[in-house]
Order: sequence, then C-alpha cells, then structure tokens
Amino acid sequence: MSALRTFLTATAATVLTLTGTALPTGSASALPAGASGFVPSARQADPPPAPKKRFTIRDDRVDQSSGLARSQNYEGVWWTVNDSGGSAEVVGIDNAGKVQAVLGLKPPVKDVEAIAVDKGGTIYVADIGDNKKSRDMVEIFTFPEPSNLEDVEAVKFHRYDFEYPDGPHDAETLLIDPESRRLFIVTKVTSGKAGIYAAPEEPSIEGTNELTKIADAPAGVTDGIFLPDGSQAVLRSQTDIATVEWSDEPNVIARTATPTAQGDSIALSDSGNALLIGNKSSAIYEIAVPTRKPAATPTTPKPTQPQAADPTDSSTPKKSHNLRWILIGAALFAILITFLTFPPGRRERLDRMAENARLTGQPPPDPHGRRRAI
Repeated sequence: MSALRTFLTATAATVLTLTGTALPTGSASALPAGASGFVPSARQADPPPAPKKRFTIRDDRVDQSSGLARSQNYEGVWWTVNDSGGSAEVVGIDNAGKVQAVLGLKPPVKDVEAIAVDKGGTIYVADIGDNKKSRDMVEIFTFPEPSNLEDVEAVKFHRYDFEYPDGPHDAETLLIDPESRRLFIVTKVTSGKAGIYAAPEEPSIEGTNELTKIADAPAGVTDGIFLPDGSQAVLRSQTDIATVEWSDEPNVIARTATPTAQGDSIALSDSGNALLIGNKSSAIYEIAVPTRKPAATPTTPKPTQPQAADPTDSSTPKKSHNLRWILIGAALFAILITFLTFPPGRRERLDRMAENARLTGQPPPDPHGRRRAI
C-alpha cells in the first residue's frame, strides 16, 4: 500500500507539473521541421530603369507633336500629328526622328489632339480638342496606313461625328481597344475628375454617335494607349504616367513621374513592352510601364500542422485552458483518493498489530479489517 500511495502521490505531482510547464509553446522551436518563426519579406520589385532619350524630331513639319502612335505596317515608324486647327497632316517618323512620309488630311479641322493606330493598320485622327467647351460635336477621321511609305497629298478617309451625353468637354486622348477596336475618349480637366467615354461598338459614318460615360478619369490627361493584351491602359499627363486596370470600373493601379516637365504624347515602343513619351520640344524618351509592386509575403508562415499553444499568451485557444483545468482536477482527485484510502496513523496501527501477533504467536491482522480463519 505504501508503494501504491507513493505512486499516486508522485502521479498527482507529475500531473500538476505537466499543467505548469510541459504544455508546448508557440515559439519557433515548436514549428514543423524545416519551418521558421520568421519568413523574410518577398524581394521588392526592382526600380524601373531610368528614362532614356531615344531621339528628337528635328523637322519643321513637326512643330508641336500632340500625339504619337506606333505603325502596324512599318517597323521602327511612328505616326504623329501637330496640335493644330484649319488643316491636319499625319507625319511618319523613324526611330532616328527623321520624317519618312507626310499624309495630307484635307477637310477642315478645329483642334486635332490625338492619333491612334489599330491592329489592322487603320489610322485614327481625333479632332476632339475644345478648350472653350463650345462644340456640339467632335470628329474622328480614319484611313488605312499607306501601301508605300511616301507622301500623300490627300488621303481618302471616313469621318465619324460624336457627341457627349452631358454637354461639351475638352479632350486630348483617344484609346482603341486592341481586341474589339472600340473607341474611348478621355476628357481633360485641370482639377477634379475627368471622364472616360465609350463610343458605340459599331459607330456609324451617318448621323451623330452618342458617347457613354463609363468611369471617372484623373485630371490633366493629355494622351493614352492600351497595352497589347487590352487588360490595362496607360494615361499620361504633363506630370505623371498612370497605369489603369481596364475592367467594368477602370481604376489606377500604379503611377510614375514623367521624364520631362511638359508633354502631350505617349506610344508603345518598338517591342511593345515599354512606352515612348514625347514633349513640347519633340524629344522622345523611352520609359518602363508603371507596375504595381507585389504584395509583401506575410511575416509568419501558414502552419502545415496545428501549432502548439502558449499558456502565457492571451490569445491561446480556449480549449488549451480547458485541458489545463481537466489535468488539475485529475491531480486533485488522485490526492483525495490517496488520503481517503490511507488515513493518517493507519499504517502505524497495522504495524503494531502485526508485531503483537508475532510475539503472541497469533496470525497477522488482515489489513482490510477482516478476521483471518484459524
């Protein structure tokens, strides 16, 4: 019995000890093999390369380039237009800034501000400027790129008339979706919010086509371009360049400063993976597309198996506290049984009775109090 008592008492003490010290903690040593309590943040994206000057347009026929668009049919050629009224010319320049062709557009225009080329090689000249906000309609002229890179005195064209649903707006930006070829005009304001307006999916050369506002736009936009896959567009102002995620609700996801103080034009580079930026002095710079930085990796890894709880942590799950009280209760119950089974002094009385029985020649007493048969 003495051995049993010792065993139960030791068991109780061990249980109490376990409740105080042996519960595993949430330290790094308790993580699964190969894991660590700290995971370094993901390497930040490298800063974009500095803008580099590609070329300068040095020709009297281009005195104020107001738009720039990469040719689809001629490698290393971009089309530009002058910010002008009265008449318009489309000028083809190469990657050295030299003029390769001049295409005459004979109908009178009010304020040509943008040019674009779709993937089929159709050139779009946007007569959409309206500084005084007095025009009832704006016009877009279209014609195919010439079969030869040479001057054309008067190109044949189609004219499309458009009107805004909410009154006149000044604008300098024409976007063409690379897949659907749908047209979008971005209006220009000096402060507040401008707008992105969509043309009908199939505009008509007869009558007036009504534009539909689809989203707000940043202030001061002077030109823009869709990226090749159509999922993003890039809008520029005289101070910054913004990448826009194109969806049902277009939104700006990244920005960077422009390489020059003043400028109106933006186009895709030769590779289509970078941008060409023009300014009032006709200097053309190449710059990377602004991209959103990747999200940082969480500083604590997601465990692959349940992690141990820390009893000193106020965030330890409730079930850990419940386990502690169950173990404490078991220890107290073991102690209670020990003392109920072996009350103080009983062991000594049994020892004295056994000694008397030995001296008198009687059989030893039964420890459970039963009489032994003689």
